[in-house]
Amino acid sequence: MINALPDEGIPAEQALAELRELRAGDLPTHGGRLFAYVYDPALDGLDDLAQAAHAISSHVNGLDPTAFPSLLAMENALVGAAARLLNGEQAAGSATGGGTESILLAVKAARDSRPDLTTPRMVVPSSAHAAFAKAAHYLRVALDVAPVGPDLRADPAATAALIAKDTVLVVGSAPSYAHGVVDPIPQLAAIAADNGVRFHVDACFGGWVLPYLKRLGADLPDFDFTVPGVTSISVDLHKYAYAPKGVSILLHRTEKLRRPQYFAYAGWPGYTMVNPVISSTRSGGPIAAALATLRTIGDNGYLDLAARTRDAVSILAAAVEQTDGVRLFAPPETTVVCMAGEDTDLFVLADELAARGWHTQPQMAFGDLPPTIHLTVTAAVAAAAAEFAPALAEAVAAARSRGPVEIPLPDLTPEMITPGLVAQMAGRLEGMAAVNSLLNVATPELREALLTAFLSVLQRPE
Repeated sequence: MINALPDEGIPAEQALAELRELRAGDLPTHGGRLFAYVYDPALDGLDDLAQAAHAISSHVNGLDPTAFPSLLAMENALVGAAARLLNGEQAAGSATGGGTESILLAVKAARDSRPDLTTPRMVVPSSAHAAFAKAAHYLRVALDVAPVGPDLRADPAATAALIAKDTVLVVGSAPSYAHGVVDPIPQLAAIAADNGVRFHVDACFGGWVLPYLKRLGADLPDFDFTVPGVTSISVDLHKYAYAPKGVSILLHRTEKLRRPQYFAYAGWPGYTMVNPVISSTRSGGPIAAALATLRTIGDNGYLDLAARTRDAVSILAAAVEQTDGVRLFAPPETTVVCMAGEDTDLFVLADELAARGWHTQPQMAFGDLPPTIHLTVTAAVAAAAAEFAPALAEAVAAARSRGPVEIPLPDLTPEMITPGLVAQMAGRLEGMAAVNSLLNVATPELREALLTAFLSVLQRPE
C-alpha cells in the first residue's frame, strides 16, 4: 500500500522510482503488441517532446483565456487543424478532455437547441459508442437505438423509422469502434436534414486517420463536412493524431450551431462562470503536448503513419484469413481487425495470445452477434506485424487443445450484486478467459452490475 501523505516528505528521486515500479506492472504501451487503449506511432523522440511541451503549460488554467492567451492560441490552432482536415471551412470547435466529453457536448448542444421539448430524443445505431448512452443518461435525453444491417453498418431505413418530432440528434460512426466499418454517412445525414434534425459524426476513433487513408486510395464513404447535413464531428487527437491523453476536438459546422454547447451562470456572488466544455479548470499540458505533436509530425508525417497502419492491417488480416479456427468478422477497411472464432473459444484464444505477448480486446456476444476479438492497429504494429501469424496459429492450436471454459452462471439479478459478492466470485475464477466467459453469458444488465461492483472492489484503499 502506498502512503500518499507520509509524515515527512520523501526525496524526489524516491518518489519517481516508486512510480516507475508501479508502471512496470502495466501492459506495454509501445512496441505494437497492445491492440487497445493506447496509440503508438513508433517515432523516436516524440514522447520526450510531448512531455516537455506538457511541462511548459501544465500549470496554465484554461478557465480564463484572457488570463492565459497562450492556451487560447493553442486550442484555436488545434481546432483549426481539425477543421481543415475535415473540410469545415466555417467550423467552430473546442478542445475537450476526450471523446466521451466531445460526445456529451454534441448531445448537449443538440438538446439545448430545442428548449421547447420536454423529452428530447436521439437516434443512434446499435453499433454506436457507449458514450452516447452515457450522454443520454447524464443529460436525460431518450435513446432510440436502430439495428444495424447485416454489413454491421447503420441502417438508414431503420434510422428514419425512429426519427420523431422530438428527435434532436441522429448519429453515425466513422468508423464504429467495435468492428471498424464506416456507416453510410451521406444517407444518414440526408435523412436527418430532411427531418430538420442535427446529425453528428462520431469520428473520435477514425477522424484523424480516415482522411489520410482516403488519400492513399482507400474506398471509404465521405464522412466530413463535405457531406450536406453533417452538423458536428468529434475527433480524438490522442488516437491517430498520436497526442498524449487526453485531447479531443468537437467541431460544429458553424459558430451558431456551437452556441448551445456553452454553459454560463451569473447567479451567484462570485465570478461569472462561462465554460465552452464540461470542465472549468483545464490544464494546458495536454493541449500544449497535442500541438507540439501535430506540428512535429506534420501532414506528410501523418500520411506516412497512415500508410504504415494500412500495411499492418493488411498483414494482420491476412494472418486471420490464413489461420484455421478464426475468421474475419468485419471487412478490415480502416484500422481495425475484428475476428470471430470457428470451433475456437475466443476468450481462451485471447489468453493464449496474451501469453505470447499479444494483448487484444475480447468483445462479448451482443444480440445475434457472436463474441469477437478486436485489434486496434496503429503505426507501431507494422514493425511486429509479420510475427503475428505464427503466434496466432500457435495460440489457436493451444486454445483448441484447452477447450472452452465452462462457467455456470449463478441465478442472479442485477439488484443482487454487491462488491462483496463479486469479490467472492472473482476469487473462484482463474484467468481472464473464465471472467470473460462468465460475462459473455450474462445479460447486458447483469454484466453492467457485475463490472460496476468489481470496479468498486478495485477502487478502494487497502
